[in-house]
Amino acid sequence: MKRETVVTIFVRHQGGCRLEGKNFARGCECPKWLRWSVDGKQYRQTTGTRSWERAEEIRKETEKELRAGREPLNVGPEEERRTLERAYRLFLSEKDTEGVSRDVYKKYDREIGRFVKFCEGHGKFYPSDINKELMTEFRAGWEADYPSSATRQMVQARLKQFLRYCQEAGWMHRVPKFKAIKVDVAPTMPLTKEEYQQLLDSIPSLFAVVQNGKRTFDVEKANRVRALIQLMRHTGLAIRDAVTLERSELIEDKGKGIWRVATSRQKTGTPVSVPLPPLIAYELIKVLNGNPKYVFWSGGGLEQSAVTNWQHDLRYLLRAVFGAQTHFTPHCLRDTFAVEMLSAGIPIEEVSKLLGHTSVRTTERSYAPWVRARQDRLDSLVVATWQAQP
Repeated sequence: MKRETVVTIFVRHQGGCRLEGKNFARGCECPKWLRWSVDGKQYRQTTGTRSWERAEEIRKETEKELRAGREPLNVGPEEERRTLERAYRLFLSEKDTEGVSRDVYKKYDREIGRFVKFCEGHGKFYPSDINKELMTEFRAGWEADYPSSATRQMVQARLKQFLRYCQEAGWMHRVPKFKAIKVDVAPTMPLTKEEYQQLLDSIPSLFAVVQNGKRTFDVEKANRVRALIQLMRHTGLAIRDAVTLERSELIEDKGKGIWRVATSRQKTGTPVSVPLPPLIAYELIKVLNGNPKYVFWSGGGLEQSAVTNWQHDLRYLLRAVFGAQTHFTPHCLRDTFAVEMLSAGIPIEEVSKLLGHTSVRTTERSYAPWVRARQDRLDSLVVATWQAQP
């Protein structure tokens, strides 16, 4: 007489669970799994739920299918089946071994985690369950979740990497095709000389502290804000590179009688070396903090937190000077540097190197209009010479 298959529920406790070690205990919100044996071979399957009550319903359905001689959907020996959750963890492990930064790792974790949760909420627990319809539904709310088209493009790129990983591992046959996301290029927003001077002149009055009930200027804070702005404006450094600038990267070139900033962009790893006006260099030296390694960062806490705090300070300053609805952001200082170089006649290929872009195409996307403006100026100068000809 053939023995009927019995399906049982067991719990895969997560770290820190008070019931860890008690695989058949109720009362926690850890993932619930099913287990059964057929012909001496054990099978396991996730229920996709943390609720024991829902897991019990799935257990009964699975047991009914097995006793009827039908194999439950997406069920196989554990060594042959891989859940989305497991694929997600393995994918992150691979990214970790690739040496991606913690900031980038967190983005993969967040975006792929959202996708896996979405799939499980729709009853899809395996990479082979993923199809075009599911992807279309998942992307439907992206414009509300990610207002920036550039962010949507990056999220989609990370998702495609995960799905290609699943395909290469043999867990899905093909990756659904994605509709390309067109990125709206942010407008280049350089400051005029008058606007830049207005920004500098406003710094002292906008950074103040209250002591003993009296509002006094925080001179040290104001000087540090001014120095950071001057650094970004005259080197084209992005705010992360400026905030984490090391003392050793501020170099006095005695042979040429100049100072320079020699560093590498954190975003691309591309080295940059930009001469710095002596007055700006002295301004930086005056605000050196107590940290023996960095100019602006104290070295304490997370690097991202330091960058975020400085971003808030600069945004506060820009809004206070140019209005709450201003389009100026800290990036406008980098734009100002780039546009000044192009307007001075420096070839865009050289400006690209100064900005630390990996490709001149990146520079062209943001600054091509300013190259044309430079050409228009040159044209007008040439045309003016015609009138002087006999």
